[in-house]
Amino acid sequence: MSTANPAALSFRSAREADVDELVALVESAYRGDASRDGWTTEADYLEGQRTDPDGIRQIIAAPAATLVVVERAGAIVACCHLEHRGDHVYFGMFAVRPGLQGAGLGKEILAEAERRARETWAAREMRMTVVSVREELIAYYVRRGYRRTGELSPFPYGDERFGVPLRDDLAFELLVKSL
Repeated sequence: MSTANPAALSFRSAREADVDELVALVESAYRGDASRDGWTTEADYLEGQRTDPDGIRQIIAAPAATLVVVERAGAIVACCHLEHRGDHVYFGMFAVRPGLQGAGLGKEILAEAERRARETWAAREMRMTVVSVREELIAYYVRRGYRRTGELSPFPYGDERFGVPLRDDLAFELLVKSL
């Protein structure tokens, strides 16, 4: 009898062959009608793209970064971007398939990302930026030990690589967690 857990997640670094599937995953988690199947949608605030193949390739090629691919039973179900920046690691592009959101995968993936930040880069802190109007998402991270800093950076209005804003009050708030 096999003792393997068919629902277990596996983690690896992204490779070129994953680019198109990762773009589709990130887009489905953040933008458009498909994103409304999950709770992390930005569709009420932003239209257009969240990323593109070149953006994914840049992360894959960056020497101080990794795009972690999360698989279950051989299928990509999530991803996240980790980038070493001195004494901390930046966490971003966190995407879980919309139909799988709310089942605890995010918590498990976030814990793995934090472990990798500590073990790979001896990071003492994880940082991320979240669109400031996303109160439910910010509350999720606060429940996981992240602290709101109140430090805001401007949204890149006019740069459609980040989407087309539907509101004029968007900014990014810095969240921080000691590791």
